Amino acid sequence: MDRITHHPVIDPQGRGRKVGFAFDGQALEGFEGEAITSALTAAGILAYSHHVRDGAAQGLFCANGQCSQCSLLVDGFLRKACVTPLAEGMDLRSLRGNPRLPADDRPFAGAAKRRLETEVLIVGAGPSGLAAAKELARLGLDVIIADDKEALGGKLLLQTHKFFGSEADCYAGTRGIDIAATLEREVRALPGVRVLSHSPVAGVYKDGVAGIHVDCRDYVLVGFKALLVAAGAREKSVLFQGNGLPGVYGAGAFQTLVNRDLVRPASRVLIVGSGNVGLIAAYHALQAGIEVAAIVDILGKVGGYEVHADKIRRMGVPILLGTGVVSVEGEGRVERATIAQVDGSFRPILETARTYAVDTVLVAAGLSPCDELHRQASSFGLLSVTAGDAEEIAEASSAMFGGRIAAISLAKLLGKKVDLDPGLVATREVLKSRPGDHIVRDEVVPGKDWQPVFFCAEEIPCNPCTTVCPTKSISLRPRKGSLLDLPYYKGSECAGCSACVAACPGLAVSLVRKLDEAHAEVLLPWEFEAEFAVGTRFRLLDKEGAFLEEAPLLSKRYYKKRKTWVLAFKVSLALAPRAAGIAVQAEEATRPLPEPSLSFLPDEAILCRCERITVGEIRRYIQDQGIRDANQLKSLRVAMGSCGSRTCGPLLSQVFRQAGVDPATVAPLRPRPLGVEIAMGDLVNEGRA
Repeated sequence: MDRITHHPVIDPQGRGRKVGFAFDGQALEGFEGEAITSALTAAGILAYSHHVRDGAAQGLFCANGQCSQCSLLVDGFLRKACVTPLAEGMDLRSLRGNPRLPADDRPFAGAAKRRLETEVLIVGAGPSGLAAAKELARLGLDVIIADDKEALGGKLLLQTHKFFGSEADCYAGTRGIDIAATLEREVRALPGVRVLSHSPVAGVYKDGVAGIHVDCRDYVLVGFKALLVAAGAREKSVLFQGNGLPGVYGAGAFQTLVNRDLVRPASRVLIVGSGNVGLIAAYHALQAGIEVAAIVDILGKVGGYEVHADKIRRMGVPILLGTGVVSVEGEGRVERATIAQVDGSFRPILETARTYAVDTVLVAAGLSPCDELHRQASSFGLLSVTAGDAEEIAEASSAMFGGRIAAISLAKLLGKKVDLDPGLVATREVLKSRPGDHIVRDEVVPGKDWQPVFFCAEEIPCNPCTTVCPTKSISLRPRKGSLLDLPYYKGSECAGCSACVAACPGLAVSLVRKLDEAHAEVLLPWEFEAEFAVGTRFRLLDKEGAFLEEAPLLSKRYYKKRKTWVLAFKVSLALAPRAAGIAVQAEEATRPLPEPSLSFLPDEAILCRCERITVGEIRRYIQDQGIRDANQLKSLRVAMGSCGSRTCGPLLSQVFRQAGVDPATVAPLRPRPLGVEIAMGDLVNEGRA
């Protein structure tokens, strides 16, 4: 555990001033304003509490204020450490059992009611919320946008990779962190938009008012005519023995530590889930100098874009399909993870088990929309719409268009004379498309002139290589007549500038030319630090990650706009067109231990993290009591913890199925009136003007 002081994409300078604090009496240092969890993780501290039920160590899981695993005592008061900023002199104490109220004999100072009014309240300042704010302001509507983070941009703030889509429409070829900065700058400059950052929306009430915890200090009522919920999505948990150990993170929490707070929380990770989130998390880990043992997925097919998967494979990371996690073990934190292939019913085949020495397991097993406030408002008959992942899980490029579309639709309902451009809808449909057909590409034969080689064979919405080519020698070959069409080289005018190599979000373009009868020069992208000399030999891999040969480096060139290196290699003529990537990590990083560790107890997996209720306990209770209403499980304390069922709720259907009950016949959990915890003093604004 330590700080990231060098990163190929992010500038680690300007973290703020150092401050001193204490954890359980130990004097430590961190950076003012960073999340407490980031300061503790950088100091090697992963366990923040020990659960009252069984004494189990609790650590960070979501880094988003959604669960309660990082709760500890801050100056005597219980706080979620992942959303509490560090301050000079803080006294932090690990929580052992239930907290006690600190002694406080100050008299009641009186309540202050605060209220704001707006036409449209936007919940969430991610890509869809910011796009919606821009559109509503353009249409002359008064807008308040509230977000629980200090900086705007949502998950864009965690993304160091280049985005797919259209360069003209949605910043394709630009990194998420840079898109976030652009959108925040534009929205904060709009006169018709008020921004409430670090201000979670706690609830929506039937009189058309929302309660907002402004700056996580003051409770403010905001009256609105319409609500636009763009609160994004939260990561799903996964059921396996040891899933509650410190060091088991949601992938978003890991990205928050690594890419937002520049903390290296691991030395070697195992990633669960091969969707785009899991694939990108592997890329982020490698950029941070962390080894990736493997990506495992219980399904038989990669869930994300093929170019993402190929990119990770040719960096030296295996993707093991039809494989699940059997158990995770360790004394107070993750030390080992055991995986195994699964049968047709997704049960582990234990004779295929293998155990890896890892200190972190990243869970990237899908997302659930954060649409509770929309459902709450709709139940009251209030005007409310959703956008982005709160409406439908898709890529950020689609979310931006979804925000614009939702804003225009809402403006029309509010009486504005505006029509929705069908082109916006058509573009969004393309951007949110699932990958299309797989196209077999013709083999490239190197000649004396430069020519590009494209390793993207799956139809996805992407075109940066066509827009950056100075000779316009690359174009999408019409097949579907949309952004899903694949790029091809036309003509013989390639200038060898390698702009297409540097711009490709999938790192799926190379340039080749013949040097002599035995060798060719190959240009490949490199998005890591490049402190090596000409002549250094690298392991080159093909599209799927198979080793081709070791090749010497001829030259290197840095594209500042793309934050990408292009490296030139001397490669065997026959292998040059197949050279698609450069191994980033050694093969040793992916080797399991000699013998598997088998202590398979599936009933011991924690389903309710807040109250530490296991799968076995819930299943037996459902069967013994004939449960057909999920709210009856609250007698076991299921869904009664700080997360308000946001973590365990999406998993309950699995346990009902295990108990022989069709989840469709079960009454769902009822949401709480308040979605976030607010201290009583804050709720009444005691002593504040």
